[in-house]
Formats: sequence, structure tokens, C-alpha cells
Amino acid sequence: MSLTPIGLLGAYGRAMPSARPPDRYGSDVLASAARSAPRVRVVEAEPGLVVECASTGWCGAVVGWQKAPGGWAVILEDRHLARRPFVLGPNFLLDGDLVDLVRPAGGLAPAAPQRTASGSVAVPGQRARVARASRIWVEGSQDASLVERVWGDDLRIEGVVVEAIDGADNLRDRLAGAFARDSQMRIGVLLDHMVEGSKEARIAGGVMQEWPERVLVVGHPFVDVWQSVRPEAAGIRAWPSVPRGEDWKTGVCSRLGWGDDTSAAWRRLLSCVASYADLEPAMLGRVEELIDFVTLPD
Repeated sequence: MSLTPIGLLGAYGRAMPSARPPDRYGSDVLASAARSAPRVRVVEAEPGLVVECASTGWCGAVVGWQKAPGGWAVILEDRHLARRPFVLGPNFLLDGDLVDLVRPAGGLAPAAPQRTASGSVAVPGQRARVARASRIWVEGSQDASLVERVWGDDLRIEGVVVEAIDGADNLRDRLAGAFARDSQMRIGVLLDHMVEGSKEARIAGGVMQEWPERVLVVGHPFVDVWQSVRPEAAGIRAWPSVPRGEDWKTGVCSRLGWGDDTSAAWRRLLSCVASYADLEPAMLGRVEELIDFVTLPD
């Protein structure tokens, strides 16, 4: 007769199990996941490295650093030259992979110089200069607002005022009046749609011949200043073709579905311009040429 050892019998004579029964609620899933989670790659945030903030979707290049309440923050600059700080940590995407951004081992990278919307180096704390006698003239208020949006910081430092003259037809008379008040001033003029053989080209040639040292007239090839905005920046595939004889701005708005209010359409278009990168090169070069001309030392 075999005997069951004492201690292995229950209260009713049944044998007690020799092993612990399985957990009816299962194992700790979170603990298991934590043990199996892959490590996030650590990346040094070198200047120029392009990353994306995983939380906000902001994408930009590393341009500097600043202290933040949660520690060091990296400053990212996007394609429109806008800048934002982001606290370092495992919250960035590099080529689609989550990474942990850290400061470079060599210490703090110097912040890249701030840039104006025109792409020139900003001068921190620089006050606007008293306005020069010299001026830049453009055909209309929309031309003036576009020049101000991109080159405004530069023009204030140089003390250059941009004025709208409401078309090129009265340019010669305006110049004569200006030089009667100050014969030493320089005036740079930007005209729309100045192509060979056009009325604008003839007017430009006449006034520069009359005042060769004091007047520079340049023009862009666009029908209107609207066309100097790159289609990609405006959110369109291309500027539509408008037949001769039809008001160009009205025709553009109609074909793009921008409504009947051309002033509202212009405000919308202007808001799409963040920097020189949103304008066509043919516009950029002409404005830079005029700024150089009117700021020449006497």
C-alpha cells in the first residue's frame, strides 16, 4: 500500500497540485512590450541636418540652439526661412526613421546668421536709416507691397523709400519734377512687361538718355507683377493665358476660380510670398539692381 506524503493532501483528502496554475489574466503585456521595443537611434544635431518634428510635422534644417524650460532646444529653419525651437529628445524623424536628437559632442554649434526675406544677412538691432533723397519707383501699389514684403528690411536699413507712380505714361514728367527739387538724387524705376519694342521700353530709353547718371529704368517680362510669383508658391500649376484685350487680372481670377474681387485675390497671393524663393529670378535680379543703383555713394 502506498502512502501519499503528508502535506500533499487537501482538506478533503484530494492531492494538492504540485505546480502553480497558469495566470488566468495572462502575462504583463506592457512589460513584455517594453522589453522588446527597439532602441531609438541617437543622432547628433549638426548644423544643416534636415529633420522633421514627429509631433508637429515641422520640417527644417538645424541652424542653432537656445535654452528652453525643458532643457536645450534645437532651432529648425524651414524652406520659407521661418524658424522654431524644439526641445531635444526622441521626437524627430530623419529620413522617415524616429531618432533621438542630441547636442553634438563638440559642444554648442554657433547659430547660423539670421536672414531677411530677401536672403541677405540680417543685422540684429539695426535701426532704420533716415530716408535718402533717392527713391525706387514702381508702377502701382501692388508692385510696392511685393517689393516691401521681400526687400523691406534691406530698404529700411538703406533708407530707401519705394513709391508707386500709377503707370509709366507720366514717368518723364514725374522725373522732371523730382529733379527740379533735388538734382543730385537717383531714381530707379521698375516697369511691368518691359520687352523689346514695347511702349515701356521706349519710355525707359528716353528718360535714361535725358538723365543718364541719375535714372535707371529696368523692367520684368511679366504682364503684371502677379506673374512674378512662382506658380508653386501660389498653389497653382501655371499662370493661365489671358487673350489680349481682356483685363488680365480679371481673366486670371476667372480661370483660377478666385472670384471677382481682384484686390482680395492679390491679398491672398501676397500672403503666399514668404521670401525671395517664392519669386521668379527675372524679378529678383531687377529689384536688386535698382537697390544697388540708388544706394551708390555720391
